[in-house]
Amino acid sequence: MTERVALITGISRRVGIGAAVARRLAAGGHRLLLTGLPSYDDDQPYGGDPDGVAAIMAELGGRHHYSSADLSDPTAPAALVRAAVDRYGQVDTLVAVHTYSTSNTFGGLDAAEIDRHLIVNVRATILLIEAFAAAHTAGAGRVVLFSSGQRLGPMTGELPYAVSKAAVENLTQQLGTLLMARGITINCINPGPTDTGWASPADLAASAHLFPAGKWGTPDDAARLVDWLCSADASWITGQVIDSEGGFNRYG
Repeated sequence: MTERVALITGISRRVGIGAAVARRLAAGGHRLLLTGLPSYDDDQPYGGDPDGVAAIMAELGGRHHYSSADLSDPTAPAALVRAAVDRYGQVDTLVAVHTYSTSNTFGGLDAAEIDRHLIVNVRATILLIEAFAAAHTAGAGRVVLFSSGQRLGPMTGELPYAVSKAAVENLTQQLGTLLMARGITINCINPGPTDTGWASPADLAASAHLFPAGKWGTPDDAARLVDWLCSADASWITGQVIDSEGGFNRYG
């Protein structure tokens, strides 16, 4: 499955899952159209990566392209798929790593923030998949989404985020049969707590005992699973939500 084309969303930081996925798929022969919104990460408490996009593209080499996009724009998903087809002539793989997440607790919920979570995490994902399925005309198609294990325990401090990602898991199951009839598999990964630079060293150390390996997951742990799901070996797997958490015991 070489010389395939992948559209990967949610890329702006070198330590992120999206960047790790890009490295894996590029190494396996995919040509990549990458997208993200660096300004979103810039505004987060953990901060953005000033050299992120430029450094990622330099590392990957000149066969790939990056296009910044705000997925709250309803036209952005179709435009990204069209850009991949216009540039490479096809699109075979969609990996949606993008997310919107802010702290919103019950009793202090903000309507605009609820809408933003649903728009970016749910609406944009649905529109991306629809545009991808329409553009994918031949061969084995692959769609990989991401959630955060909302089925396995509450996330009361990020209620709109948790609900939106639960919708992504359900979307995976809803589309499993429909897309398989078109030669496209769709699966969703829950990578568990992953060290992408947002947690402090003290937080990482304090929670290490919750993992049998004594450490959080790495972005490449998630990327290896994406790589396999996008391979020919995973052609019979679809409509699944896969918990790849390294034995994480969320209840300690």
